[in-house]
Amino acid sequence: MNALWRRQLAALIIKEARQIVRDPSSYLVAGVLPLLFLFLFGYGITLDPGTLHLAVLNESDGPRSQELTAAFAHSPWFAVRPVSRMAEAERLMRDSQVQGVLVIRQDFDACLQRGAQAPLLLAVDGTEPNIATFIQSYGQGVISRWQSLQTPGAAAAQPAVGLEQRFWFNPTARSEQFLVPGAITVIMTLIGTLLTSLVFAREWERGTMEAMFATPVSRLQLLLGKLIPYFLMGMFSMSLCALAAVFLFEVPFRGSVGALLLLSAVFMCCALGQGLLISTAFRTQLVAAEAGLFSGFLPALLLSGFVFDINSMPPALQLLTRLLPASYFNTCLRTLFLAGDIWPVYGRALLFMSLLAAVLLGLTYRNLRKRLDI
Repeated sequence: MNALWRRQLAALIIKEARQIVRDPSSYLVAGVLPLLFLFLFGYGITLDPGTLHLAVLNESDGPRSQELTAAFAHSPWFAVRPVSRMAEAERLMRDSQVQGVLVIRQDFDACLQRGAQAPLLLAVDGTEPNIATFIQSYGQGVISRWQSLQTPGAAAAQPAVGLEQRFWFNPTARSEQFLVPGAITVIMTLIGTLLTSLVFAREWERGTMEAMFATPVSRLQLLLGKLIPYFLMGMFSMSLCALAAVFLFEVPFRGSVGALLLLSAVFMCCALGQGLLISTAFRTQLVAAEAGLFSGFLPALLLSGFVFDINSMPPALQLLTRLLPASYFNTCLRTLFLAGDIWPVYGRALLFMSLLAAVLLGLTYRNLRKRLDI
């Protein structure tokens, strides 16, 4: 590469950088949009249960049933609403005022007095499966704790087996600690794929592509001149998101900055390669934006493991996730933030993303011909 080639490339990079600086939407995409999406994903999406509203129908009204009702009322997870009839509980459930109903049968105290199994019914709203699971799990926990302390003779009972639960890597079990790294994956896909899908399409619509073809610059210079400024802008947005994750959302960062930069750089090359390939295939911004949305942003949002567990998906979709760089980057970011540097995990992801980036950029270079009749 001689001095003239480098000066031409530098001129293209400066031209694209000036265009980015002069465009107000660039500041929105690089700075405001990542933080806005991070706030929406971090605070708007949560898998934590919050307060669970439970109706309690105590048909027994004996001392033991009242103690069990009090155990639910004093639980930090439940807001208890006593009811006198099952019809009232059904109405509250139908009107979404409660999410579950605990029914204590009439013979509850009598069964406990004679040492028999006491009947209980815990009905949950099946329209919200996650909430239903939380109510069942926490309800069973309250009942087990109450049962371990109560016997028909009011003596404390020691359970035969004690279960101690711990959460590795996320001791407080806060959902934002694994949602925020996943949100960064979606944001970087949005910036890398959707933004660059408009690069060449915008030049065609404005009529400046013909002027660029008239210059002596090569296809490689055209590609690098578009790639480098948006790569730097994407890395800036990545740094902004990482700082926000650590200092605003208090997500622990247990890995190294070098690993974060390496993984982000390789993933950005994948996202930019996909966006630039779309931009060379379509000459209108609307069609290019739609292609970038459906091929980049939506798969990253729905199929990367950001919200929905990949193992719970159908086998065909699980196969598809193995072809998405966002699923690898999402796994790496969560590992990097919550567990630390685990290079066997990073190695597989880096190898796949590097190969995919090379393929996408190679196809972009092949499609970027300096001709007007294509």
